[in-house]
Amino acid sequence: MDRVAIIGASMTRFGQRDEWITSLLAEAGTACLEDATVAPDDIDHVYVSNMASGEFEGQTGIMNALAHDLGLMPAYAQRIDQTSASGGAGAYAAWQSVASGASELTLLVGGEKMTHRSTAEATDVIASITHPVEYKHGLTLPSFAGLTARLYLHQYGAPRESLAKVAVKNHRNGLDNPHAQFRKEVDLETVMESPIVADPLRLYDFCPITDGSAALLFCPESVAQEYTDDYVVVSGIDGATDTHVVHERADPTTMGGVVESSRGAYEMADRTPDEIDVAELHDMFTILEFLQSEDLGFFEKGRGWEAVEEGVTDRDGELPINTSGGLKSKGHPLGASGVAQLYEIYQQLIGDAGPRQVPAEIGLACNVGGFGNCVTTTILEVAG
Repeated sequence: MDRVAIIGASMTRFGQRDEWITSLLAEAGTACLEDATVAPDDIDHVYVSNMASGEFEGQTGIMNALAHDLGLMPAYAQRIDQTSASGGAGAYAAWQSVASGASELTLLVGGEKMTHRSTAEATDVIASITHPVEYKHGLTLPSFAGLTARLYLHQYGAPRESLAKVAVKNHRNGLDNPHAQFRKEVDLETVMESPIVADPLRLYDFCPITDGSAALLFCPESVAQEYTDDYVVVSGIDGATDTHVVHERADPTTMGGVVESSRGAYEMADRTPDEIDVAELHDMFTILEFLQSEDLGFFEKGRGWEAVEEGVTDRDGELPINTSGGLKSKGHPLGASGVAQLYEIYQQLIGDAGPRQVPAEIGLACNVGGFGNCVTTTILEVAG
């Protein structure tokens, strides 16, 4: 089977945007086609990763709108919703469409429009991810994060400052990302003294509410070679789920979906965790960077916090994590985040990440839905 390649990528500015979802999607889609020098009418399939355009804007049929706006007709169009893991799920669907031979050129665009709603309204839409029984009792993703962070700190003897150092690191990385929502550094004292949201987590332990979009163009490697020498291949990709009711998990500090999806991705790529050069993890909350880095096999269980303390995950460390600034600094437009993670890995691998550039030939992105309810892990490699 011909390997699946990515030959184009784009990302809009993340943050508070005046444009609505269809315009954000069109902005990223147009830029991606231009980046790959591919004509719109050459596209066979188009996938739109989006969690809640209906709930946020009362707008459905956005995949058809995008096909019309970009002149992609008669391409097959489909919306992919896997909550906050929609972007990774979209990448899996796009990969499948090419790997199966059903499509020669597949465009993936992920996006969300959220900032026009109040924080309470946006939080309520996001909380719909949880099980109805949990939702009825007022449990939200931030509350799960706070409870899990408290358990992790107690169980593994990690200092509270270690979580704050994730925020400091990712804000420092986001400073060099022209697309990031927050392009400013924060110090440890600022994070530690910010208002409590879900003890022990404070305001700076959480990602913001965000508008934005990102896009990728997939094709067989043989087709990629007709367009460019600068492409990457999807060497491994897999998805998995965990219990929908979080309290049913044997260990809340282990995200089974991350463990299982990464195992499949590593096997497909014939790679091990210590071969990964750069990673983008789903740091919707700072505690998630610890959990994912361990469940992906980068560090021993309960030792992820030590890696942050020792600078291992810094941009100049042994394993740079979230060079983009992560969701924490870059922003988290739900349907776009998983696509934007892969955009960052793509940029790193082709050597076009600017001041964020690190030496990298193999990169990994882990996109999480809910509190680990569903996960997609993707490994990209430099062609060769």
